[in-house]
Amino acid sequence: MPGTTLVFVEQREGAVRKNSYEALGLAAAMGGDVQALLVGGEGIAAAAAALGGYGARQVHTVADARCARYWNEGYAAALAHAIETLAPELVLVAATAMGKDLAARVAARTGAALLTNCIQLDAQDGSYVAFKSMYGGKVFARQRATRTPTIVTVRPGAYPVSEAGETQAEVTPLVVELPAEVRAEVVELQTQRAGELDVQEADIVVSGGRGLKEPANFEVIGKLAAALGGAVGASRAAVDAGWIDHAHQVGQTGKTISPKLYVAVGISGAIQHLAGMRTAKCIVAINKDPDAPIFSIADYGIVGDLFKVVPRLAEEIEKAKS
Repeated sequence: MPGTTLVFVEQREGAVRKNSYEALGLAAAMGGDVQALLVGGEGIAAAAAALGGYGARQVHTVADARCARYWNEGYAAALAHAIETLAPELVLVAATAMGKDLAARVAARTGAALLTNCIQLDAQDGSYVAFKSMYGGKVFARQRATRTPTIVTVRPGAYPVSEAGETQAEVTPLVVELPAEVRAEVVELQTQRAGELDVQEADIVVSGGRGLKEPANFEVIGKLAAALGGAVGASRAAVDAGWIDHAHQVGQTGKTISPKLYVAVGISGAIQHLAGMRTAKCIVAINKDPDAPIFSIADYGIVGDLFKVVPRLAEEIEKAKS
């Protein structure tokens, strides 16, 4: 059982990201004293207090206008100072684009051990052992960190989000000297259209691939996703063809997700795509090719013309809902 676990909480425009709730759930499951660090702009105290409902006893905040969006030098200074001040044995960071950049910087700065892209974490004999997939999910490895603090990046979707409780965390401002100069800053966030769900945040994802034949046919995917209350995803082939924005891409070079339900439509199942979604709780594949690799990992498979199957499926779901 770890002594103190510090969870770095990722936020975007003041809203805590789902992957940070997952990391808090892992910390709470491992036991010990769970604390969190929330870095952002002014007015993050309310979000910080609510983290108590997810297992954080105390939340340390760094509120600075320059930190409203990710600022790598400032965030690294804040997390490094928190590690030096609080002396945690374990530090959990979500393995997002931000988390990967931040964890590596802070590990180098503090001399901490670093385990990356963890899908399972265990405490054994005073050290930490991470289980992770490698080479696009072709092999799995166990890595042990033999010194503390140990920084672990946790793969999004690897752990469930616990149901929020009503406990409020103790919120403590962390006094840290941030760099005086901002040498690099995020000037713009290109978000998805209003009402669209992020595939990394959604419990249900419906993805389309090359089998859709043309970009206009993503409307078919959108209708099924809307009926299910899920997000629209895509394979790399569809994104590279310019049919849909990269923000929707699922896979090794896109986003790694682990939703409750993943529906792959017209996607053959290249190993790079499987690496991004194979940990979904339930996988449904719809493809006219009965030998498509996607069927090898699917829980349910439909061999048929997607242009006939998907609209009918969306129609039946809407009927069932009404």
